[in-house]
Amino acid sequence: MLDAVTALSRGTRCVYQSGMRRYIFLPILVNLIVYVSMFSFVLSRFDGWLAYWMSMVPAWLDWLAWLIWPLFVICLLVVVFFTFTLVTSLIAAPFYGFLAAKVEIQATGREPLDDRNLAKTAIDALGREFVKLAYILPRAAGLFVISWIPGVNLVAPLLWALFSAWVMAITYLDYPMDNNKVTFADMRQRLAKRWWQSLSFGGLVTLITWIPLANLFLIPGAVAGAVLLWDDHYRNVHGDTRGITPQ
Repeated sequence: MLDAVTALSRGTRCVYQSGMRRYIFLPILVNLIVYVSMFSFVLSRFDGWLAYWMSMVPAWLDWLAWLIWPLFVICLLVVVFFTFTLVTSLIAAPFYGFLAAKVEIQATGREPLDDRNLAKTAIDALGREFVKLAYILPRAAGLFVISWIPGVNLVAPLLWALFSAWVMAITYLDYPMDNNKVTFADMRQRLAKRWWQSLSFGGLVTLITWIPLANLFLIPGAVAGAVLLWDDHYRNVHGDTRGITPQ
């Protein structure tokens, strides 16, 4: 059975092969523009945000300043991470969906079940991203609130880590599943049934997205790795043999 590390390494090699590189140029360019813009914005506002939030701390909690400050930084980094991920996914979704389809044909020898034309695929991919946002944002907001509740916030980093892994699994494994007419609800069920594969892959992708600049070139590999995992772990998770051709 394919594991997350192998899927990512094989996927990265796949997208940088001759004939595939032309499909990753635009996604990398989009990621680079968003990354530089967001990093510059955060650096320019960080001191002001920190001063504001520290001024909101009641006087009787001054003795906890040593803990509140790093919690603020962690929460800010998480918010930036999610914003970067969501924005790049929203903008690059049509490109990633197209890349996933090409990888599936080349790596598995199977055509995706998607019979939409290029324009409709791009429009539907954007719509699918908004469905993801509707699922992710309320849960992220709930975790953000928990992160500021004294006592409870001690477990917030662990909850954020698990949630980040789950979000990354949803974000990337959805590309091949959408190409194969798997609904968003069905996709989440498939991920839950293979929860270890889902969280390990999502956790690994979370880690690589934190690697400055290198993440821009590894994200297309994560899309390809998701295709390989889809074919190995999730395609037939319900006993569904649609799209499977005799070997």
